Amino acid sequence: MATRDYYEVLGVERTIDAAGLKAAYRKLAMQHHPDRNGGCDDSMARFKEISEAYSVLSDDQKRAAYDRFGHAGVGGGQGGFGGQGQGFTDVNDIFSQVFGDAFGDVFGGRAGGGARQHGPRRGSDLRYDLEITLEQAYKGSDVEIAVPTTAACETCDGSGAKKGAKATTCTTCQGQGRVRSANGFFQVERTCPHCGGQGSRLAAADACTACAGHGQVRKNRKLQLKVPAGVDDGSRIRLSGEGDAGTRGGPRGDLYVFISVTPHELFERDNLDLLVTVPVPMTTAALGGEIDAPCLTSEACDGRCRAPVSVPAGAQTGKTVRIKGKGMPHLNGKNRGDLVVELFVETPTDLTAHQKELLQELAASLGESQTPRNSSFAGKAKRFWADILGSEAPQ
Repeated sequence: MATRDYYEVLGVERTIDAAGLKAAYRKLAMQHHPDRNGGCDDSMARFKEISEAYSVLSDDQKRAAYDRFGHAGVGGGQGGFGGQGQGFTDVNDIFSQVFGDAFGDVFGGRAGGGARQHGPRRGSDLRYDLEITLEQAYKGSDVEIAVPTTAACETCDGSGAKKGAKATTCTTCQGQGRVRSANGFFQVERTCPHCGGQGSRLAAADACTACAGHGQVRKNRKLQLKVPAGVDDGSRIRLSGEGDAGTRGGPRGDLYVFISVTPHELFERDNLDLLVTVPVPMTTAALGGEIDAPCLTSEACDGRCRAPVSVPAGAQTGKTVRIKGKGMPHLNGKNRGDLVVELFVETPTDLTAHQKELLQELAASLGESQTPRNSSFAGKAKRFWADILGSEAPQ
């Protein structure tokens, strides 16, 4: 994997659009393609670096993950963690997507050695969607997942043939897996249509009955996944070598687990902060006091999963109190966000006659300085009505 900044590798600004990115890749890929440089190791390494950078930045989701997390966000390393998207696979696939298969074949089909399709091939990458709770995202958790994947057929050991049977050389491509045809000034090479690029064909009667001659079967694989503390909705975890099985001895692909965090009935997440709205009795809001706010469990939790909140006298609905270090943990660090408590002043209901009398007495005793918002609003409203209604404005 490249360690240089992907934008630097392609020589572009971070604000470049898709068309400009593609143009930059085309220019550099043509310049450094191994078949145009005698197959030297330096050009091959540079070509891979360019293709890897383009494979990430040309995908909107992977580019967003890279811009946020850097190389770690796009699977930069074993078990890498980051945003959405598939893994970087084959530089030749990227080249063919941009230039077209026929044009790519003019340069030898497979960069760096001309390997044919009937050789070992890497298995496909897989995606698995995992839904977790906010509590699991907060503490981290070990989860068992069952992933539908392809595996080598045990009956035929992945050959696709019955015991004792063998595939015969394809007569169309003479075992090469590729056929050539003239196209103007170019000799265009493409996959053999009869053997699918394998270079050999298996008679229907000789096909393994367990896998129908494919050499692979579908099965569920149970895997243990460690979800790190601090993951966010839309995060991605890459499990190297846990994708589909390769063909003809090729390695397995990778598995990408996309995290979805279930909405919580109490908390909302804002980056590393946790937001919670707590009702406050009207008397407590007026006089001041202390209430309990719920919090998620952590190393510092007292076991009651609640945090004391000091309510200042005269608190209004919407007032927020920030409790340091009670939020979500940072994914790759020791820092934590905060618990942000929003106060909601609750007006009492179903009052008795005596309670109403007491409140009426209280209301009569309050001055403008004790209800500043109401006084300010009343003044603004009077001026508004005066401008609209003139002398008919209410007093």
